[in-house]
Amino acid sequence: MKIGFLVGSVSREAGGLFQSVRGLAKAVMSKDTTARVFGISDKKSAVDSLAWQPLSVYTFQPRFRAWGYSNQLLPALFRADLDILSTHGLWKYCSVASHQWHRRTGRPYIVHSHGMLERWALQNAKWKKQIAALLYEHTHLRDAACLRALCEAEAQSIRAYGMRSPICIIPNGVDLPELVESSAVEVESPLFQKFAQGRKVLLYLGRLHPKKNVASLIRAWKQTLNSDRPISESWVLAIVGWDQGGYDRTLKQLANDRGLLFADVSSDRTELSRQQSTAPSLAFLGPQFGAEKNACYRACDAFILPSLSEGLPMTVLEAWAYGKPVVMTPECNLPEGFAAGAALQIGTTPEEIAAGLKQLNEMSDDDRRTMGARGRSLVATKFSWPRIGEQMRLVYDWVLGGGPTPRTVRL
Repeated sequence: MKIGFLVGSVSREAGGLFQSVRGLAKAVMSKDTTARVFGISDKKSAVDSLAWQPLSVYTFQPRFRAWGYSNQLLPALFRADLDILSTHGLWKYCSVASHQWHRRTGRPYIVHSHGMLERWALQNAKWKKQIAALLYEHTHLRDAACLRALCEAEAQSIRAYGMRSPICIIPNGVDLPELVESSAVEVESPLFQKFAQGRKVLLYLGRLHPKKNVASLIRAWKQTLNSDRPISESWVLAIVGWDQGGYDRTLKQLANDRGLLFADVSSDRTELSRQQSTAPSLAFLGPQFGAEKNACYRACDAFILPSLSEGLPMTVLEAWAYGKPVVMTPECNLPEGFAAGAALQIGTTPEEIAAGLKQLNEMSDDDRRTMGARGRSLVATKFSWPRIGEQMRLVYDWVLGGGPTPRTVRL
């Protein structure tokens, strides 16, 4: 079986898709299955394509980068002689190329929407998506042999959007890293030592985008500093992320307006609030990838994701894989974490987030470690890549007429 993976970017520019699509493509590989990856090139694709090895990766220069159009992409898909195509993401040229490949070859494709049909996501840049739906996206979704949802909530969103194609519910996965002693973590993570100053670290890691609701997190953090037991006495908030559309500046301005002392470690300077303090309670670390990102997970004491909308966030799975307790919203679509006692549930407002921060602060170190261990166990049993790769291969076989309907499929 020859599978093609079509994604707008094969680099870190794709955000969470860089981890999730790469992990899935590697996981479905077997002695009877090969995978090739196709995407649009960007400034990071040359170096990041190495992370896809041993997969074959093909990138093409865009003629209209904002839409992800390249006139070289479709001919390359035809030449590859694929049996089936997995298309990741919506609203851009990859959707058009996927559907044209299907019409020309008569072969099936699967669409992985990655949360892009969630209600909040559809409201963001609403009119642009409505135009794209009318021109090509609705037809692309309708003619898919199967649509993949990352969780039950996403499957419901796909049905609410009006799609009646079969849906397979298969989550993202993650690799389990080897855990190391705390002394080794301190050597590995000098970045945190610049501002932590012996305090515990609460980590946010991901895109800096309004959907992630980091602005409400910063407002909540300010509220906790005004409480009877300020969280900054024992914790510091580290915001690690890559900027999208200048939102990084918006967040730093918000912190400054709220009178927060924060460290801008990414530019090696400290911004002072109007209320002077000896140590910052908040730090912006800029984007971290590869070994540096892994070091952030190892060095933190807890992880937070206050998102307004998600498909199924890789960062939460990664935090659990490192044995870290998680604070997250139900919109992260990981109810298994709450059921397993691996996460604290928060709402999306500053007041609700502040209540969760207070709860985290009042937990003992042993309770937080136990919560993190539950998360690691959950990842090992339900979100491991070998398990997910096997589930996805069964869906490919079924779409190609070679097997019974998998248990993950909803007709």
